[in-house]
Amino acid sequence: MPQARGTRARDTRQAAAVIAVMSAAPSFCGAREIHDDVQRHGQAIGLATVYRHLRVLAEHGSVEVVRSADGQARYRLRRGGITHLLTCRVCGRAVEVDGTEVWEWARQVAAEAGFTLTRHVVELAGVCPEHTATHAPLRSVPAGEPGLG
Repeated sequence: MPQARGTRARDTRQAAAVIAVMSAAPSFCGAREIHDDVQRHGQAIGLATVYRHLRVLAEHGSVEVVRSADGQARYRLRRGGITHLLTCRVCGRAVEVDGTEVWEWARQVAAEAGFTLTRHVVELAGVCPEHTATHAPLRSVPAGEPGLG
């Protein structure tokens, strides 16, 4: 479990409460959900404080962040291993996929450019099986065109 220390927040009891709520969560949660759960457990905390803890935990790599279908950030404590998330653009459902090959590719590309890779960000998005029939697949992007957003 990540340590509350180092979050640059004033009250480490609040940071610990945020982490405890996230540890018990079965999936990604919104900041308001985390805020409400922390308060339900008896810890006074402001929504801005929850956002601050989440931002710093994400900066430290302790929290994964995905965007739901409506564009809202959702958070989860990072789990072990090299994984990436494949997120449904309709409902926001996210599943973990093995990211080892992506990591190795990113390291190779960086090395070929004379860089040492310290971080990489990959967003995998699609449409889950429940929504595939009602949403047309995206076209492939021809070489030279920007990716789809």
